[in-house]
Amino acid sequence: MATAATTAITAPVDPLVGQQSGTESSLSNWAGDYVTGMLGKGQALSETPYQAYTGPLTAGASGLQQQAFQGVAGLALPTNMGGFTPQSFTSEGTAQQYMNPYLQASLNPQLDEARRQAEISRMGDAARLSKAGAYGGSRQAIMESELNRNLMQKQADITGIGYNTAYDKAANQFNVEQGRGMEAQGVTNQYGLSALTKQAELGGVQRGIEGEGIAADYGQFKEERDYPFKQVQYQQSLLQGLPLAAQSYTYNEPSTISNLMGTAGGISSLYNALFNPAKTTTPATTL
Repeated sequence: MATAATTAITAPVDPLVGQQSGTESSLSNWAGDYVTGMLGKGQALSETPYQAYTGPLTAGASGLQQQAFQGVAGLALPTNMGGFTPQSFTSEGTAQQYMNPYLQASLNPQLDEARRQAEISRMGDAARLSKAGAYGGSRQAIMESELNRNLMQKQADITGIGYNTAYDKAANQFNVEQGRGMEAQGVTNQYGLSALTKQAELGGVQRGIEGEGIAADYGQFKEERDYPFKQVQYQQSLLQGLPLAAQSYTYNEPSTISNLMGTAGGISSLYNALFNPAKTTTPATTL
């Protein structure tokens, strides 16, 4: 069976035919009014002046903290902080400072009593010697000499014991005062260090409160500084994701030759047969 083959004719293409020259997008009709209103409201909001917060940015120090700050600041730190230097009791004049200033006055009654007792003994011895007829002799002289020696010995003992006791008591008092001085110095040092520690501690609290205020002020400054930039970003965000489904395309108009060639297919075929036989296909017969 024989079938007729069709002849493929390729018409020359005008470069101006079918060329898209432009595209324009617009909002969909159903979303136009809504988007336009939204953009208008967004623009109005973006042009709103910055409204600064005028209230406190931080809590600040409480009343009790203020009292503590004032109290610690008013503490009078001791000026005599340091080590304790002990004194020597044997230094010149130290013992006399601690001994009883009325020592001699306290010894006089004892010395007077010793003399009175010695005088009583002397009178008794004289009476006995008178009865024996030996008054005024060598025996009386020996007895009086021994009596005077005993009196002097007793007075020396009274004075020595009195001064020895006074010296020991003075040394004890000196040691007590030295111990109290050392203890007082330790308490003074401890108080001074505690006051300094408390001042440093509350100073750190004050620094934290002031730092919180500075951070809040700086944050407020950055917010005011960045406000215009955020408004621009806000306006830009209003344009993102808008429905742009409706589009129109613009094409160039075909030339006159293209119109003729598009409507006169016979002229095109004749032209190809005469001047371009390679593009003309003869029918083939198939048995």
